[in-house]
Amino acid sequence: MPYRRTTFSKFIIDDQRRRGGGDTDLTALLNDVQTACKFIATAVARGTLHPIANPLCGEPDAPPSGSPTSTNVHGEVQKPLDLIANEIMLRTCEYGGQLCGMASEEMDEPYAIPPEYPRGRYLLLFDPLDGSSNLDVNLTVGTIFSILRAPEGVDEPTVADFLQPGTRQVAAGFSLYGPADMIVASFGAGVHGFTMDREIGAYTLTHPDMRIPEAACEFAINASNERFWEPPVRRYVEECTRGRTGPRGQDFNMRWNACFVTEVYRILTRGGVFLYPRDVRPSHKPGRLRLLYEANPMGMLVEQAGGVASTGRERIMEVQPTSLHQKVPVILGSKAEVERIVAYHTAHDRGEDAAFHAPLFGTRSLFLDTGFLDTGTTPHA
Repeated sequence: MPYRRTTFSKFIIDDQRRRGGGDTDLTALLNDVQTACKFIATAVARGTLHPIANPLCGEPDAPPSGSPTSTNVHGEVQKPLDLIANEIMLRTCEYGGQLCGMASEEMDEPYAIPPEYPRGRYLLLFDPLDGSSNLDVNLTVGTIFSILRAPEGVDEPTVADFLQPGTRQVAAGFSLYGPADMIVASFGAGVHGFTMDREIGAYTLTHPDMRIPEAACEFAINASNERFWEPPVRRYVEECTRGRTGPRGQDFNMRWNACFVTEVYRILTRGGVFLYPRDVRPSHKPGRLRLLYEANPMGMLVEQAGGVASTGRERIMEVQPTSLHQKVPVILGSKAEVERIVAYHTAHDRGEDAAFHAPLFGTRSLFLDTGFLDTGTTPHA
């Protein structure tokens, strides 16, 4: 019955009691985050209806949700809902007294807690609306968040205070705004999924102790970038696309929907691997996903669910951040699949990997010539 269900708020309290004591500040902060997600879900659900209003303060003259308005620090186009979601997260979480600072993918610098509000012990980092390019075609989007402890004695954090490796995360998670709104989170002991019950207006526990399936027959990668991939990635994808007639001896499905939260949710429920690898383009070599707002929180969730999260060359959560908006390659998912890809990178870096032939993209194919594959350079027109 509805009144006996475990809500997100109740689960946090029970989880802390099981682990030896409560942290009222962390509980309050996580409740603020879930409230922000409810507001963002409401804004997303309006789609292209007019006016597009910020549920907190209203913005009756805002343009349609999918219309570009500006660019962020990464040079990416910001849409109205990117900005609205960012504002919602800031306004919902700034006043409770649990935080001493926030950082957002959409902001150049950390956000200082207004002086009229008390300071707390935590730092909140977030991507307010992941996958917003999908808004135009009405696909699922989401919010990603990561919680860190502020260094001792800090109440006015600088950029350096946010540059902590993912192993120091206290909690992390993401929301999904789709056919069913969800929050999937880890508080340091397992991963749990909560679905919005609209009858009572609360996220309720529906996916306790999520575990990534060992068997994997799906991989997700943007195949349009194949010409830029490093040899280890090309080797892995070629093995998968050869299916049961290839060295893997089984057929694989390929997925790609340009929204990190949906890719990770699929992996948590069905297994597989997600790749946004390093490639040979100078502007892309460090990777494309943000370490602090995307890779670290998703890395924590995947590891807590029994998977592996790597750059291809090192564990994501052990990467020492050097800048607020640092980008890294991301390869995460089922343990055996990620470890296979990491092994291919190790062998390649040592010069030990066996040469392989990729007939799907090889000489005289419909796609590329062999010289392009071998060198990573653009073929002649």
